[in-house]
Amino acid sequence: MRAVNTTKNKNGDDDYYNRLLSYFRSQFTEKIIQMVPIRKSVLFLKTEKNTYIMKGYQTNSRLRLQEAFTTTLNKEGFSKTYKFLNPIVKDQLFFEGTYFGCIEYIAPSKTTFSFHSHKNRQEGIELLEQFHQTTASFEARYRTLLPKADLIGKWTERYHIFKNNLPFVKYFFNDPFISEMVSWAEWSLEGMEKEHLFFKKEPYVILHGDVAHHNFLRDKSGTLLLIDFDLISIGPASFDYLQYANRILPYLDWSFDKLLQYEPITKYIRLKPFLYALVYPADIFREWNRIIREKSYSDHAKLKQVMDLTINQFYARKKFIDRIKTIVDE
Repeated sequence: MRAVNTTKNKNGDDDYYNRLLSYFRSQFTEKIIQMVPIRKSVLFLKTEKNTYIMKGYQTNSRLRLQEAFTTTLNKEGFSKTYKFLNPIVKDQLFFEGTYFGCIEYIAPSKTTFSFHSHKNRQEGIELLEQFHQTTASFEARYRTLLPKADLIGKWTERYHIFKNNLPFVKYFFNDPFISEMVSWAEWSLEGMEKEHLFFKKEPYVILHGDVAHHNFLRDKSGTLLLIDFDLISIGPASFDYLQYANRILPYLDWSFDKLLQYEPITKYIRLKPFLYALVYPADIFREWNRIIREKSYSDHAKLKQVMDLTINQFYARKKFIDRIKTIVDE
């Protein structure tokens, strides 16, 4: 997993982490030298012999599923990810309602992966395609263990939450932006419903479900890895490619022609169901719903980021959507 700053996490719950460190020391046979929180329930742990990433899960079944899935991935030939490890501990690691798994620490490249460069964007989608090709060979084994992806249902719910949040959102920006974005979502969902059989006919794979830049990690040797499988589900590969397109489009200035550079998106780009889905403002709704749910609008940096996504990119996105509507109407 990625590198960490080994200084004290000033924002963390010091008492909790002190208790957790004492617990790990009581369980590990290796002497623990250092523990640093990375984010909630994810920690960097260094012992005299090894370096680990400790990751917490709400249930033991979730932990075991992740262990089984990454083991299967590696056995089936997808080695560009991490492995769960089995350090010598006295008991299963369970602390204050959280089950902890132990993941190998992968020393990262000095250059952080981002979607700013074409090389990274291309390499990322090629790795995602490799992941799909591998999971297609064993998704049947996981059908009873993983949820089935329901993109229309998920986005319909996200749309309704955004609509309910509109009285608050209107404090930050107003029409014509709001009406336009709502109309994009309604046009997209209506079209996806009309074309829903397409997504059911496409061969199923195991989807990653969160193809954000931070889930791609370049190791010290320069190899790109895919990490963090908390949101895996069963569904058509196009769902991950839609999300990937949505993630990289801001770096392409919302250019339809530039998006055509990326295989395998190009094989979907003229298909109506995919085009309808590309119009849905998934990122805008996700970020506004999150900022309101977490009440983090007082954080100026977060608010600025969401406002940039919403307003500063609005006209470029509108031009992109108008182009798609023209293609669909042809």
